[in-house]
Amino acid sequence: MSDTGAPSPDSGRAAGGDAAGGDAGRGVRIGVDVGSVRVGVAASDPDGLLAVPVTTLRRSGSGRRHTDVDELADIVRERHAVEVVVGLPRHLSGREGDAVRHAREYAELLSARVAPVPVRLVDERLTTVVAHRRMAERGLRSRARRDLVDQEAAVQILQHHLDIRRARGGTGGAAARGGTPRPLDPA
Repeated sequence: MSDTGAPSPDSGRAAGGDAAGGDAGRGVRIGVDVGSVRVGVAASDPDGLLAVPVTTLRRSGSGRRHTDVDELADIVRERHAVEVVVGLPRHLSGREGDAVRHAREYAELLSARVAPVPVRLVDERLTTVVAHRRMAERGLRSRARRDLVDQEAAVQILQHHLDIRRARGGTGGAAARGGTPRPLDPA
């Protein structure tokens, strides 16, 4: 989520699987917060109203084998998801660093495993900060937060996407950006 609440230029951009860029329609959506150690996962209800935490996956694997990506692909299939939303962790200035590159690579790996379900990249600036703040407000100690913050960040990413989608009449990131989502350029 951006500091202004505005969508990024990548909002709704597909990471393969959805070159046409249309709205996926009614159905469960999965939100993903990619970290270097853990991956937070959230899911929506079929009507796309509310995002809830699902799980935290440990990052694992290298080369062609990534067990966390396989586990996430299983979640997408089990929940019959119609779309996956992966957070793109830009700096507040909008600059892209290594974390953005890793998120794009993760989205590409995931896209290959869940096709034809579209995988979209959306701005996630400040989601981890908001997640920590909300958990502190609930009285969770920092040790307990560590295991849950990635799920909460995934909830923030997905809920922001759902809210934009709903505000734009169900068209998701494409209308929020003012155009049709395009596949990602190869990294």
